[in-house]
Amino acid sequence: MSILRCLALMVLPFLVFNCSQRDFDSVAEGQKLLRRDAEWADLATAGKDIEKIVSYWSDDAVLIFPGQPVLEGKAAIRAYVTASLNTPGFKIHWVSQKPVFSSDGKFAYMRGTDELTVPGTNGTPMTLHLRGISLWRFDPDGQWRCVVDISNEEPPPAPKS
Repeated sequence: MSILRCLALMVLPFLVFNCSQRDFDSVAEGQKLLRRDAEWADLATAGKDIEKIVSYWSDDAVLIFPGQPVLEGKAAIRAYVTASLNTPGFKIHWVSQKPVFSSDGKFAYMRGTDELTVPGTNGTPMTLHLRGISLWRFDPDGQWRCVVDISNEEPPPAPKS
């Protein structure tokens, strides 16, 4: 075997491994993900651009919200977002924190808190305080997208002793 061929066989695995891994800085990526999530929350609060709001979820996203059926995929999510934004008095805003990344930097999860205002049983607006977990994936186009979005109501405050 020629020296050139032997060298090529030794270098090829190194190149393949290094080209398949992206440089990952968890602090910088955490700030980037928090900014993206905050942009998304602001868009949802404004409630004007359904397609832009929906674009933050992956095509295969799953939503699990209190009192709602599990929603799977963009069509179901788009219908839910459209119905929500068309509900008089509906308003949502959330804040996420503490992104935690997989070792390869391709997935992350964050916990967050939400305020959701909806019409109550008598039509008077009521605000729900929710807590949740969102799972994000770094997609091939270089964008973080939410893959799983789960929330539930915060428990009532503990009685003071």
